[in-house]
Amino acid sequence: MLVMTLVLAAVGFTLLVIALMTGSVVWAWGCIAICVAGAVLLLVSALASRKAAPVADSTGAAPERETGNRSFGNGRDVESDSGDSGWNSSQG
Repeated sequence: MLVMTLVLAAVGFTLLVIALMTGSVVWAWGCIAICVAGAVLLLVSALASRKAAPVADSTGAAPERETGNRSFGNGRDVESDSGDSGWNSSQG
């Protein structure tokens, strides 16, 4: 569906260019109609993908989430610490 949405966007852009070059309102209305159809198709695709989101397995357990580690892109993992950050709150 997303490919069809991209095709409709390209056709709409082409109709817009034609409408601007010729000064014809008919081409502009065609561009609007194609763009609305593409927007509706994109909305339907988004709603369909939301319904198809992964659900819990048959045991009823939720999907596992990553906890405790954060990656900062430098190849090192840093453990998240819920304790003191090193700043003494009595200072200041």
